[in-house]
Amino acid sequence: MEKQKALNELKNAKDVYVLMSRCTRMPYVVCDPETFDDEILMYFSEEDIKKEGARLIEEKIPVQIVRVEGNQRLRFYANLYTMGVNSILVNRGMDSEVRVQLTELVTKPRAEQLPKGQTLVENPSFHLTALYFMQEVRRQKLEQLTDELKEMEEEILADYSRGKFLVPFQDDNGVPLLKHPSGDTYQPIFTDPIEFGKFNREKKFKAAIVEATKIPDVLVKEAKGVVVNPTGVNLQLPIKKRAQQNGQSPAGAQNPAGAQTPAGGQNPAGGQSPADAQGSEGVKNPQ
Repeated sequence: MEKQKALNELKNAKDVYVLMSRCTRMPYVVCDPETFDDEILMYFSEEDIKKEGARLIEEKIPVQIVRVEGNQRLRFYANLYTMGVNSILVNRGMDSEVRVQLTELVTKPRAEQLPKGQTLVENPSFHLTALYFMQEVRRQKLEQLTDELKEMEEEILADYSRGKFLVPFQDDNGVPLLKHPSGDTYQPIFTDPIEFGKFNREKKFKAAIVEATKIPDVLVKEAKGVVVNPTGVNLQLPIKKRAQQNGQSPAGAQNPAGAQTPAGGQNPAGGQSPADAQGSEGVKNPQ
């Protein structure tokens, strides 16, 4: 398939399908060994994507097929930037296989294009590595991390330390807490407005933009740590509350860019509610 035809089909075809990871409830991401593109897999035929899905499942890679609705398609593509994805591999394994760079399909949002008073919040490098990490950790159910996963773990912690995240709160100083099956509670934080929007479908919460180094100051005492994107990658980090924390909600919260419900507020992976944050593995203490 010619690239221009693929571009047109991605925008206008009646049926466009994507493979989603059951480990992260996000598009399944792969890194091309030759080009090093971080990409997702899309098809125009349900029959073709079912074949690829079955092949991956045989390799013990749990995936599911999702149809991307036409009225959500461009927003879906734009949202890939927040995941750190840079390309789409169309019809992998077929004679018509073609790679499309994301920049050829949709424009990347820029901070200078935002309305006055809004701040662009995204952590694509952190989000991407977390997706790769959890795809492997959850599917393999390892007792000990491989050397490759340990390297990913270190990269996750390094990217986290440089990031800014959205921390939900309510005007009455309440913050949401999610309970793990072990009984431990975690305070949710989000890499970007899209992930926050999935969690905040009922518009109960506002979000403060908080640097990673300041997150210990906004943790409540009940929280054992944070859980990043609980309706998506669902990654726990054992961040500790700082001793001098006064227990108040984040003050002076900025209006995060696009904090309104993204992409119709739906999780294309059929994600569970925030209360279902079970089985979320974490990384070691970043301190």
